[in-house]
Amino acid sequence: MRRLPPAWVRATVGSLALVIFVVNTVTLCCVLFIFALLKLAIPLAPWRREMTRVLMAVATAWIDVNSWGLRVTQRQEWDVEGLEGLSPEGWYLVSSNHRSLVDIVVLQKVFNHRIPFLKFFLKSQLFWVPFLGQAWWALDFPFMRRYTREELERHPEWRGRDLETTRKACEKFRLVPTSILNFVEGTRFTEAKHERQRSPYRHLLLPKAGGLAFVLSALGGTLTSFVDVTIVYPEGAPTFWDVLSRGLSRIVVRVRHLPLPPDLLGGDYLEDASYRERVQTWVRELWSRKDEEIGRLLASP
Repeated sequence: MRRLPPAWVRATVGSLALVIFVVNTVTLCCVLFIFALLKLAIPLAPWRREMTRVLMAVATAWIDVNSWGLRVTQRQEWDVEGLEGLSPEGWYLVSSNHRSLVDIVVLQKVFNHRIPFLKFFLKSQLFWVPFLGQAWWALDFPFMRRYTREELERHPEWRGRDLETTRKACEKFRLVPTSILNFVEGTRFTEAKHERQRSPYRHLLLPKAGGLAFVLSALGGTLTSFVDVTIVYPEGAPTFWDVLSRGLSRIVVRVRHLPLPPDLLGGDYLEDASYRERVQTWVRELWSRKDEEIGRLLASP
């Protein structure tokens, strides 16, 4: 059972941590926007590559300050294993289970300076989040529009637009070392979702292999390796306020650095049934092992 500090302590510490996060975000986003405009102003490939590196350095500094804010305001135990052999000069496909909005904060803190700045696919509506949405755009995060079945039935020509967005994003990712994050479950784990899906895994939702497959197809020859991440919160999935207000005391992260199967690079997930089955089999094996690992971590003292 989680033992929480008194309410006044949580309110005080959480407010201080939130101020650090907001001031850091507004300040460095303004710096980021200046360099983003400089990048757009001169349409020369070497210049834009250099400006991309500068933008990544600003984003890395943003994580540094956020991590410092957590370190000075919180009392959290970080139990992390498996970071050996990673490099900030590589190209990585990163996959993780998804328990909470806090997962992004955890992954950014764990991997900062160890691999290139994490990028991930976002819903197009998130562009309008003040400061952060525009910062994600400046950092070349790909924005995806999700179409409903009814929309696709009315406009069949819209099918495949997400693949085109993935392809264009991966072309930019080739320019400088990049880490691409994919939450294979596609949504955060809840007991209601787990029951509704009738998932065969105890601690995971059903995996969706398409996102990984599209990146493997578009960027397979460039990727250095695959990074498999397992996140466990022994006290239960936290909220963002828990992270800021001493409501989260222990975080467990296990990292596996794996080679990419050669037969999964460069295939056609939509049209090639054999390739699709190979990718799905690979993901199911990863998921079975991850489910067992989560069980062991939760059962350990």
